[in-house]
Amino acid sequence: MSILKVKDLKVGYVDVQRQKNIVVDGVSFSLEKGEALGIVGESGCGKSTIARALMGYLRPGGEILGGSIELAGNFVFDLSPNALQSLRGEIVAIVPQNPLSSLTYHLTAGTHLQEILQSHRGLSAANAKAETLSLFEATGLPEPETIYKRYPHQISGGQRQRVVIAAALACQPALMILDEPTTALDTTTEMQVLKLVKDLRKNIDTAIIYITHDLTLTNYMCDRVLVMHDGKTIEQGQADTIFEQPREKYTRKLVAAIPRVDEPSRREKIAKEQLGGKLLEVKELSFAYKRQWSMTQMFRAVDSQFVVKNVSFDIRESETLGLVGESGSGKSTIANIISGLQPPMGGGIYFAHDLLHARGEKRPSEVLRRIQLIFQDPLSSLNPRHRVRTILTGTIMGFLGVSRREATDRAVVLLEDLELPIGFLDRYPRQLSGGQQQRVAIARAFAANPDLIICDEITSALDVSVQAQVLDLLMAMQKKNQTACMFISHDLGVIREVSHRIVVMRHGLIVETGETEALFEHTTDPYTKHLLAAAQRRDDRIEQPQFGLNMGSSQPSERPYQS
Repeated sequence: MSILKVKDLKVGYVDVQRQKNIVVDGVSFSLEKGEALGIVGESGCGKSTIARALMGYLRPGGEILGGSIELAGNFVFDLSPNALQSLRGEIVAIVPQNPLSSLTYHLTAGTHLQEILQSHRGLSAANAKAETLSLFEATGLPEPETIYKRYPHQISGGQRQRVVIAAALACQPALMILDEPTTALDTTTEMQVLKLVKDLRKNIDTAIIYITHDLTLTNYMCDRVLVMHDGKTIEQGQADTIFEQPREKYTRKLVAAIPRVDEPSRREKIAKEQLGGKLLEVKELSFAYKRQWSMTQMFRAVDSQFVVKNVSFDIRESETLGLVGESGSGKSTIANIISGLQPPMGGGIYFAHDLLHARGEKRPSEVLRRIQLIFQDPLSSLNPRHRVRTILTGTIMGFLGVSRREATDRAVVLLEDLELPIGFLDRYPRQLSGGQQQRVAIARAFAANPDLIICDEITSALDVSVQAQVLDLLMAMQKKNQTACMFISHDLGVIREVSHRIVVMRHGLIVETGETEALFEHTTDPYTKHLLAAAQRRDDRIEQPQFGLNMGSSQPSERPYQS
């Protein structure tokens, strides 16, 4: 029995010149009850537009130009607003790519789910809370009671995504649309979540549409795969056939671009002998979030829980250091501290042998130029009121002191390097796909001619072919400008491709460091072995073992910053 029928769907958007651009062009497919369909393709091919259209959503400027969508016997485009509201959540649910934009910043994580459960399932407040905690535990969130009380900005990107996934699972919908749902998750958590989705599909016969740029995930998750390019269907077929024996040239290109965790890097890195001296040195860095005030603190001392504890490493000129670990291990916190966005509780950071001030606003402008951070979530880091032209030229003029015309010329070159059309200069961030937004963020960072680039999960939102282009660009920039890079990622295949050395973290502690190939081939640490095994997407490696690491609450070594 078909739960979904899409016939000749055609969607367009009006650009700033009032021209109508076709982003989905005559796409047709169907989905049986309990079946899983994967939709893959590069950024901007129309995957997310289809996901929104299935729920009756369109971005501003969007228009349905033709075709129909029949969901559970209802023609979506003919439904009233009230009927659509009933459809969403109970019959169809979506897990969006960007968790931060789908969570309300002034509501706690628990409140989001409790509201859904009380509204759609009619649970009491107590039962809704119990069900929320159960869903948090099922999606692999650590300390569900703690996460329940935290606000979105107080949890990591991967933890935010798991909260959104738990919200989609709350009503056990007949159709669940997953739009790049695991891009922010580490490998082990990704496998736990995907297995959870597979179990749900099996237990309640839920149909799945899985939108991703990672063909290895569709091979694991889906029965069939639909490959898209420029809004059109390129190839359809069984998942294993598409992955192992693709017919079309474009599909073969996607498969070839997948970084492999079980093979040495295919890219030529800067030779070890050509690396310079120490550019960045981190010494015994520690950080903890302050606990919320409670009456308990009046009667006994409450220690802080450290998210980074006595971490030390260095980066040489032209070197790429890979920083890996699960969500919440402290990777992004370290990036924020180095870039001056957060002051640490202890430790020191030396850049070009000079001790940096703890707060970024008190660092010299030249230091700010030389250290650039590319965030995990591009949409929240780009000003929604500025066009891409202003975003790039403002950075260039501010740091390099050139004229507006020279800044525009350099902005054009940056877009061309990242294979973005020059016409994107006149677009706003919201008018770009997730991958296109991330490439603009990368262009903005390189606009300052930095000496150190901190890349915080920058490829998590990119399709594999664009990811390959971005990695090539990063390595080319290093060779040309001797730019060092701290590359944070949960994708071990990407880390192996780009890094000279690797630091493995868990619970804010460093568990292992080493040369890249030696660590991948001969690691002796059980946690690193677990990460490598999970990256191969094996069901028998999904459950998280206990490795005996305990952050505790002991104080870090005192190493005051320059004041």
